[in-house]
Amino acid sequence: QPQLVESGGGLVQPGGSLTLPCATSEFAWGLYALGWFRQAPGKWREGAACMDSTGSTTVYVDSVKGRFTISRGNAKKTVYLRMDDLTPEDTAVYYCAADLWPSENCIQTDFAYWGEGTQVTVSS
Repeated sequence: QPQLVESGGGLVQPGGSLTLPCATSEFAWGLYALGWFRQAPGKWREGAACMDSTGSTTVYVDSVKGRFTISRGNAKKTVYLRMDDLTPEDTAVYYCAADLWPSENCIQTDFAYWGEGTQVTVSS
């Protein structure tokens, strides 16, 4: 099963940008659907962005549409979340996830494999 490791979190000012990579050593990486989820303090974990194994289909939660971009680098076995125009409401622990089946609605119960998360704090 794939082991997922997120990195790239930190403190960023409102309006700033950040890219989170999530790496794996999984041999069959190209077969997996991928997702980024986040959990803010006191809130449930929610999907932010998901994509199928080919990258041809992506799903974004309304609050991040136009600001976040999910992409994958198959050669590097990495999935990225590019985040632009960040606001304090984006402050959360961000998790990457993977599964052999695609998730039509980017919900966490569709994903079997998870990283441990990386903290993103948006504050001036």
